[in-house]
Amino acid sequence: MIKVRKAVFPVAGLGTRFLPATKASPKEMLPVVDKPLIQYAVEEAVAAGVTEMIFVTGRGKRAIEDHFDKSYEIECELKARGKAALLECVQRIKPANVECFFVRQPEPLGLGHAVLCAQKIVGDEPFAVLLADDLLDATTPVLAQMLERFDHYHCSMVAVEEIERQDSRSYGVVDARRWDEHMFRMTRIVEKPAPAAAPSTLGVVGRYVLMPRIFEHLRRLRPAPGDEIQLSDAIQSMLVDEQVLAYRINGKRFDCGSKIGYLQAMVEFALRHPEVRDEFGAWLRERVGDLGGPGRGDLRDVEPEPPADPTPLPEPETAA
Repeated sequence: MIKVRKAVFPVAGLGTRFLPATKASPKEMLPVVDKPLIQYAVEEAVAAGVTEMIFVTGRGKRAIEDHFDKSYEIECELKARGKAALLECVQRIKPANVECFFVRQPEPLGLGHAVLCAQKIVGDEPFAVLLADDLLDATTPVLAQMLERFDHYHCSMVAVEEIERQDSRSYGVVDARRWDEHMFRMTRIVEKPAPAAAPSTLGVVGRYVLMPRIFEHLRRLRPAPGDEIQLSDAIQSMLVDEQVLAYRINGKRFDCGSKIGYLQAMVEFALRHPEVRDEFGAWLRERVGDLGGPGRGDLRDVEPEPPADPTPLPEPETAA
């Protein structure tokens, strides 16, 4: 059985939406309570059984490499002070069975180009792609949900969620035939269409499971000068030859590439963090009252609803 052991993290973006905070620090290192965004993405991959993390970086991203490196000074200091819990927290950043690789994207030529930069390390095996901007909150990690389906279908898969049609310019949008509550067979993918041109209200979320043939399709793309190499264009090209599925995620997405989404994630995760939730929840209730807003009851009660019983998976179809 083919297993997905490798995950690619495109982290070379400049993060201009968060300037000046990202002028000298990678946007992927922005913290949500006490962990950076990139760590949430890596933890999701680890929970799904991935053991090789490939970071596609750019200039000014050294902090990401340092974060996943061993810090002897900090660990020795924590040991000396008897801070066992903090020491364990630091050591969990990169589990012993996980390897990290770093490759440079020499030019900012788009998501497709970033994925292509990882080809030599990925090799000829299926792999995942995770965008740290999309912080996904789910009882079962979203990548684990996808890999369960991958074990059944053995084909490329794109994560999607229901979106408002007027928001289509912010997403890749798929045209797909529904199989069940979560699975769709894709027929088309359109990058950031106008609302009237959007083929559906299924917007792409930053999680992919891709067969290595995607690299062939990426290399065939010939964008116009100044244009980016889009991963969605390569996926559209794949659809001519083989089946690609869309998986509607069971969980909640926070768009941490936007200030509003980032702040929403900060509040939600703070309200369940054992160290700060009580004090922060009390402050937030008081603050909402000061603003004249409606009460929310117990603000700590923010755990996502458990997923419904899994729907039996339909049998794979052969590509037309």
